[in-house]
Amino acid sequence: MRVLVAPEAYAGLLSAPAAGEALATGWSRTAPQDVLDVVPMSGAGRGFVDALDATLRGERIERDVRGPSGAPVPGTVLVVESGGTRTAFVEAASACGAHLGAGGDPLAATSAGVGELVALALEVGAARVVVGLDDSAALDGGAGLLAALGGRADVPLDAGAERLAGITAVDLDPVRARLGTAELVVATDIGRPLLGLFGAVKTDGPGLGLGDADVARADALLDAFVVAACGAEPARRKGADASGAGAAGGVGFALQALGASVVPGVATVAETVGLLDAARASDLVLTGTLSYDVTSREGTVVYGVAAVAAAALRPCVVLADRVEVGARERRAMGVEAAYAAADLLEAQAGADPGERLARLAERVARTWSYA
Repeated sequence: MRVLVAPEAYAGLLSAPAAGEALATGWSRTAPQDVLDVVPMSGAGRGFVDALDATLRGERIERDVRGPSGAPVPGTVLVVESGGTRTAFVEAASACGAHLGAGGDPLAATSAGVGELVALALEVGAARVVVGLDDSAALDGGAGLLAALGGRADVPLDAGAERLAGITAVDLDPVRARLGTAELVVATDIGRPLLGLFGAVKTDGPGLGLGDADVARADALLDAFVVAACGAEPARRKGADASGAGAAGGVGFALQALGASVVPGVATVAETVGLLDAARASDLVLTGTLSYDVTSREGTVVYGVAAVAAAALRPCVVLADRVEVGARERRAMGVEAAYAAADLLEAQAGADPGERLARLAERVARTWSYA
């Protein structure tokens, strides 16, 4: 029997590659004769580069960049060459993810580090730059990214949304010159616009500590930024309403203003690592996440892997630490069965997260391995 193992990271416990290894180890204890193909998965947020690199084995280029507060944080660009074309993958979360902003002011935080990673990708000759966007500690509309790539304005662009007050002009010509013919791609499963009731600030601001008054003020600052960058006419500023413009605190808007196309994050990772072909070559698809619940819908790794398994006409089984989805909802998502480590005494006995997951896989293999 051949089994495809394609989990995402178990948030706060295991990376996607580590989770895949734990699942494979446990399964092999019960069914050592089975062939296990481990293909770690992710969306466009944290773990984006690690999941891709586990399969693609590209060139990792590491450099400290500005974090949301301006202090340096480690950033990585993954460069993969195929058919003579160099593609760079950038994980925005490594430079300005929400996890980097604990206790900070989101209106003073900057996305400049993301721009520095894009600049690094250009420096190493990437003809295509895919930027994975999810959450962000900064709500600056991508102004910091533009500044790091050479953008100019009559106010500082790299000092957070609050410093955009009074902005009237933004010059993106130096950024476009720096990009040259390079193709920009935004990978994200966040379809929100930049502004308004469903925009970046209204959606993410409260979780970052903003009150109602701060949310309204920040949205107004970003609105003025849009006018300065694109123009006041509805046709010229429509990019702020585009799907994905509000991803990563508005970095999606800034990249689209530079001509970036937008693609779904999970589906892009699946396509890049060849998940469909791997599923077709397998008899069973395993995926996993920390908590399998009602939020595990479209745009999540579990949903995306289940969709690939369905396209390959293979059953999909979820192994999670916690399962909070009933049979009807599970089947509607294309999942045949789901198992929780928290429900199994032998898995609970393992204090180490990897061993806990391995023990769950060991138990599940008794049901699903037929060799």
